[in-house]
Amino acid sequence: MLRLAVRRVLFSVPLILVVSLLSFIFEALIPGNAAEAILGPDATPAAMTQLDQQLGLNKPLPQQYWHWLDQLLHGNLGVSLVNGQSVFSELNARLPVTLALLGSAIVIAIALGWGAGVFSALRGGVAAKIVDVLAVPGLAVPSFWIALLLIAGFAVTWQLFPATGFTYFSQSPVEWARSLVLPALALGLGQMTVLAKQTRDSMLNVLASPFIRGLRANGISERKIIFKHAVRNSAIPVVTVAGLLVIGALTGAVVIEQVFVLPGLGSLAISATSAHDLPVIQGVALYFTLIVVAVNLLVDLAYSWLDPKVRYQ
Repeated sequence: MLRLAVRRVLFSVPLILVVSLLSFIFEALIPGNAAEAILGPDATPAAMTQLDQQLGLNKPLPQQYWHWLDQLLHGNLGVSLVNGQSVFSELNARLPVTLALLGSAIVIAIALGWGAGVFSALRGGVAAKIVDVLAVPGLAVPSFWIALLLIAGFAVTWQLFPATGFTYFSQSPVEWARSLVLPALALGLGQMTVLAKQTRDSMLNVLASPFIRGLRANGISERKIIFKHAVRNSAIPVVTVAGLLVIGALTGAVVIEQVFVLPGLGSLAISATSAHDLPVIQGVALYFTLIVVAVNLLVDLAYSWLDPKVRYQ
């Protein structure tokens, strides 16, 4: 398993380089630069040129990218062009917010989606139809629309949870949990329905397989067949979908952080993009890529645990 993890980490290095290069190129294609964002539209050309030189924005793009990459190889992401703060410190201050949002949303999606999928596969009937019906809007309805409905119902009408803002765990664990409930539900409910549908279909396929009929013919209890054999054998496609949902949730987290005014990486990416703050944008892209790499690694490790044959491939 350790060899598998090392191999996956090494394979992720080219991905990090490609993503960083593409994010740098796409940002360079956006009209304007940080000097214009800092000085404003009324700045004189002389002041603009001087600030460009101070920030190094007058250098060729390949030279700017190589400078950033050289800093990264030395363990430094540089400083923000707008406020002069360390990019590492800005990212590390916001990373716990994004991770808390993603983690709580995925816990909701897996716990409710997996449970609903297994239950509907075993019971069928109305439960199966409900899962099928909810799977379609779960894919189609955007997370921000669900967020607005949750805010209108649970924050404005009933005032059970805060509509915006974030409380850190060190300040108050209870308020920290309350500030995450609505954002996590908005991000996780759509994923829950997709996961429930995948779990139900995978469970039905396994329950109809010959080896399950053989276990029943040998007198193995139904409880043991379901929880020891059927659930584990149906989990591989479910793990695949769960990994894809986590990666897709990164995009949704950017929107949800804006709706609920959460100080996470997503809101930082939007503010940095509007200000053309390239070091911060590159840092956010790097952190998002590392999250994707970590998720893929966890999925691979889950494969090797569920199916030992994967370890030797």
